[in-house]
Amino acid sequence: MTEDAFALDPRLAADGPAVGDLPLCHVRLVEDRRFFWVSLTPRRASMSEVFDLDADDRLTLMEEVALVSRALKDIAACAKLNIAALGNMVPQLHVHIIARNPGDAAWPGVVFGAGAREPMGDLERQSRLDALRGRLNVHSPALPVG
Repeated sequence: MTEDAFALDPRLAADGPAVGDLPLCHVRLVEDRRFFWVSLTPRRASMSEVFDLDADDRLTLMEEVALVSRALKDIAACAKLNIAALGNMVPQLHVHIIARNPGDAAWPGVVFGAGAREPMGDLERQSRLDALRGRLNVHSPALPVG
């Protein structure tokens, strides 16, 4: 599949603002002030599982997960990261990376389905975006949603 045919699932787009694009993945900040949370979506059409990617893209995905994970852990100064590619609600292949700390709103359980998301204020959202963009050296792209 080519990048040209890729469109981000509208439900992923609705999760929060774009951080930017890495060589393979589109990165978004998930709008929930309770957790510092990002998602990575490989810009490949019709992918729902990691094994759907070719070997080179699988390697790139893992490197980008590691890159974003390191940046998030450093920025959030968290105790632990949760990394998941579930796809139960949105089948388009995407990976969640979530900063976790003892005593957070879902600790020690999973964040999925743990209460209602809480919106961030403008300053908090912009601060998180700026920190991520600076560490990842990316800018917010214009991305097709479909």
